[in-house]
Amino acid sequence: MATTVLYCSDPLNERRVDSHFAAEAGALRAAGAATALIDHDALLAGDAERAVARVPAGAGELWYRGWMIPVRRYAELAAALRERGGALRVSPEAYRRAHELPGWYEAFAGLTPPSGWLATAPGKTPDPAQLAELAAALPARSGIVKDYVKSRKHQWAEACHLPDLADRAAVHRVVSRFVELQGEDLAGGVVLRAFEQFTAVGDAATEVRVWWRGGEPRLLTAHPDSSHAEFSPPELGPVRAAVAALDCPFVTTDLALRADGVWRVVEVGDGQVSDLHRQADPAAFARLLTAG
Repeated sequence: MATTVLYCSDPLNERRVDSHFAAEAGALRAAGAATALIDHDALLAGDAERAVARVPAGAGELWYRGWMIPVRRYAELAAALRERGGALRVSPEAYRRAHELPGWYEAFAGLTPPSGWLATAPGKTPDPAQLAELAAALPARSGIVKDYVKSRKHQWAEACHLPDLADRAAVHRVVSRFVELQGEDLAGGVVLRAFEQFTAVGDAATEVRVWWRGGEPRLLTAHPDSSHAEFSPPELGPVRAAVAALDCPFVTTDLALRADGVWRVVEVGDGQVSDLHRQADPAAFARLLTAG
């Protein structure tokens, strides 16, 4: 049976794949895969039934490829597809494990910067005492703040970097600004991570994205934020063991080269919602999803 992949429809033309993913979807069809469309905006609005209205009934097993989906909405997507005879290849439980830091951190604890987290609702900053306790547990002088999924690294000084984890007022100020800027998009809660210095080319960190399917590294690309597509392949032995322990069917690991020459895992994600570098080969990605 042909591989079927769900893509987000273009907001201006519901019969067409979102332009960001058009080349990738075309490569998949050229490789013999089928594609179908979902309405991402309807899904985020809580109308999963409308979101999947264009998915053929009885579609069977499905990959999703598109914009990020909050874990609750992903579960709703899975339920709506089941009603139409479709089944996501990545279960809601596996999606949560790979997509949110508390789900993947234990498996990667020795390979990634030390971290701690507090669950909190959008718009609600943990109090200074809670943040001070979380910061004190990190074995570093400085750190960063993010939510369970994303940081605001492009607002580095304002809403990401914590120069002195012992400065309670400054930590609370930066975390509060981060929570404010995330708004309703805050995912899960607040994460504090130990800061580690990575090598850089110009202003961009030397960072590689590894695409794993079935526990095997199927594709290596530059990180999407990198200004260039050249990279040195990292040693993947320890990462392979962590991916196996995570036990998710399709994940990405972002690795950066620390200043002391050690490759570190800086982020893990579900491969369905991980972006490709603009210079990556769509045909290579198509082979990743269509291969047995």
